[in-house]
Amino acid sequence: MRVLLSTYGSRGDVEPLVGLAVRLRELGAEVRVCAPPDEDFSERLAGIGISVVGIGQSARALTTAAPPPSKGNLPQRAAELIASQCEVMPAVAEGCDVLLATGAMPAIAGARSVAEKLGVRYVSAVFQQLTLPSPLRRPLAYPGRPFPPEVTDHRELWRLDAESIDALFGEALDAGRATLGLPPVRGVRDYGFGARPWLATDPSLDPWREIPDLDVVQTGAWTLPDERPLPAELVAFLDAGAPPVYVGFGSMAVREGQDAAQAAVEAVRAQGRRVLVGRGWAGLDLVDDGEDCFAVGEVNHQRLFERVAAVVHHGGAGTTTTAARAGAPQVVVPQLADQPYWAARVAELGVGAAHDGSVATFGSLSAALATALSPDTAARAKAVAGAVRSDGAMRAARLLLGGAG
Repeated sequence: MRVLLSTYGSRGDVEPLVGLAVRLRELGAEVRVCAPPDEDFSERLAGIGISVVGIGQSARALTTAAPPPSKGNLPQRAAELIASQCEVMPAVAEGCDVLLATGAMPAIAGARSVAEKLGVRYVSAVFQQLTLPSPLRRPLAYPGRPFPPEVTDHRELWRLDAESIDALFGEALDAGRATLGLPPVRGVRDYGFGARPWLATDPSLDPWREIPDLDVVQTGAWTLPDERPLPAELVAFLDAGAPPVYVGFGSMAVREGQDAAQAAVEAVRAQGRRVLVGRGWAGLDLVDDGEDCFAVGEVNHQRLFERVAAVVHHGGAGTTTTAARAGAPQVVVPQLADQPYWAARVAELGVGAAHDGSVATFGSLSAALATALSPDTAARAKAVAGAVRSDGAMRAARLLLGGAG
């Protein structure tokens, strides 16, 4: 069986596909991947023996160098992405039995259009539940399109969300579909998700409440045991003293950049702890030459987080899940999108602290670290770690090959 996995987004949108791809191949499937043309994504997939076909622009370049997403530039970005999909993906999807799409809304709607053109079975998946139209919560507002403050009914807000998505991406999608000989779409959001979207998150961290309006399959998070050894220099630092606090913001271009690193290092030191700085896409680095501080690039977070006192991060679904599975207390400094949700879940579960806002200061981080580094939080983090499942990718692979979705 041949499977095409498609995504467009940050590392958090690509890494789960690594787990799913490995499990699919273990079950005998041939796997192809379309993703942003970023070198680190290609290298990661090459590491499991899968080549990636690039679509759209570099996700890292858009995140770190371009103006932030806005009502003005989102339609253009969507048009460029969908045009790339419609040009590149049909040849990649030719002969495939199923196409699974994740990532930004234009990406999944564009991918479904390719599947429709070729008559390929289609499944959509998300790595957080906030974009699924549930009457139990408010939708996220798109940049430049805030919801009217007087509207509080959740169903009405979701109707407005659908209107915003159509206004931002409808023209781009229809233009791309026209190149494939397909008619326009009414309702971009519902078209992209399809009748039965998948939710690839851990039920203990992100429980889905069944609702009559939407049939959702929760598979669990798509992760793999990471056997990569930690670099020798990092191991030497870890072995040289008490467990440090890790500070890293992944593929986020963190506001205030190095100032955030400075505040974090000072706050961690004030707690009497050593510091590990994760460079990430924000390019964070050491603030001085102190022996209690060490900087790392791409490393095995599964192994690393088992050896730290706490993890200060941006609140991506993958980092949150990895830290939770490792039993590491967390401080989440959310930057955008679903990250405030994951910050709130960390606090609600008692496994860490939700930082108030996206701008970290010495005072705000000190307060959050005091909570995360408390014995009660450490005990709760260890307890929750035992409930986090590790079979989500295999479950999803079996469902995909079995025809579910």
